[in-house]
Amino acid sequence: MKVVIAPDSFKESLCAAQVAAAIARGWAQVYPDAELVLRPMADGGEGTVDVVLAALGGERRSTPVCGPLGAPVEAHWGLLADGSAVIEAAAACGLHLLEPAERDVCRASSRGLGELLMAAIDAGVTRIVVGLGGSACNDGGAGMLQALGVRLLNARGDELEPGGAALIGLDRIDLRYLDKRLQQVQVQVQVAVDVNNPLCGPGGASAVFGPQKGASADQVRLLDAALAHFADCAAQTLGQDSRDQPGVGAAGGLGFALKAFLAAAFCPGVELVARVTGLADALQGADLLITGEGRLDSQSLHGKTPIGVARIARQAGVPVVALAGSLGLDYQTLYAAGIDAAFSLAPGPVTLSQALSHTAAELEARTCDLARLWSVARCAPGSRQTHSSPV
Repeated sequence: MKVVIAPDSFKESLCAAQVAAAIARGWAQVYPDAELVLRPMADGGEGTVDVVLAALGGERRSTPVCGPLGAPVEAHWGLLADGSAVIEAAAACGLHLLEPAERDVCRASSRGLGELLMAAIDAGVTRIVVGLGGSACNDGGAGMLQALGVRLLNARGDELEPGGAALIGLDRIDLRYLDKRLQQVQVQVQVAVDVNNPLCGPGGASAVFGPQKGASADQVRLLDAALAHFADCAAQTLGQDSRDQPGVGAAGGLGFALKAFLAAAFCPGVELVARVTGLADALQGADLLITGEGRLDSQSLHGKTPIGVARIARQAGVPVVALAGSLGLDYQTLYAAGIDAAFSLAPGPVTLSQALSHTAAELEARTCDLARLWSVARCAPGSRQTHSSPV
């Protein structure tokens, strides 16, 4: 028996490698002789750097940058063996860097990501992969651009304050001081994105992701209007409007700034990571793929890891089971996208803090349950295989 284990991280709890290891322990309790192939995954969000470095090799570097609310943080990034760099937005401006009571989506800035980009450029790289996802900001990438030299000015000619709400006062964008290496396209930027949302509107950054970062209904409306105004000013400055391009709403609109101002190429993060980790090859001859992430719902359809790996597994004819910390009311919509079954980890009513602290144990327990069910199904009359149950 061959089982491929390819989960994403469970945010604020376990990294993807820890999730995969817990799932493997659970399966091995029932099938100790099974061939378990672990392929920790990411979709461009938190954990992407570690997964890529583990697969390709390279140097893990750390750079002090401004965190989402200005306090300094040590942000890690990867310098790969081929001389390119891989960076996560979440490392510099991630939601996980703030306690729940600290979160302020109107003031949070992406400046730290711009500082990470500068660190990579100063290291001599000419290609940078930027993973988007898990950000605390909703500033359309304004802070990132300011760190790269772009001036965002109000009607008095003063630089805008940090945060997405300040964009409502934007009067002029001055590109003269944008780092020349970016102006002359000496550095290629590729974005690994986990969603395909536009910048504005009902499916945009503010409406879809703002509430996850603590935005109230009034703040969502303010931020959406501010991003729309930013897009208007950008279109006037650049001569083209990128606000409706798929994925530019990722990470609070960071995708917009990367696309519009840095001419970044976009690719689904999970597809990029799957190529790096050799997932398709690992699935050859497999009996089952187990994936998962912290929450599964209809939003998972928009580029999240479980759907991406399920698509690859379907091409290989391998069934897919997903494990999640929680299941949304509409999680059954995922079945049409290649997930054959999905299960929640929670054994009963628990608080979020309890769930986060017991994630590894619950992953192991639910996987053991799944393996026992798999054993029964294999022995059922009419099944293709009739091996004796190991339990």
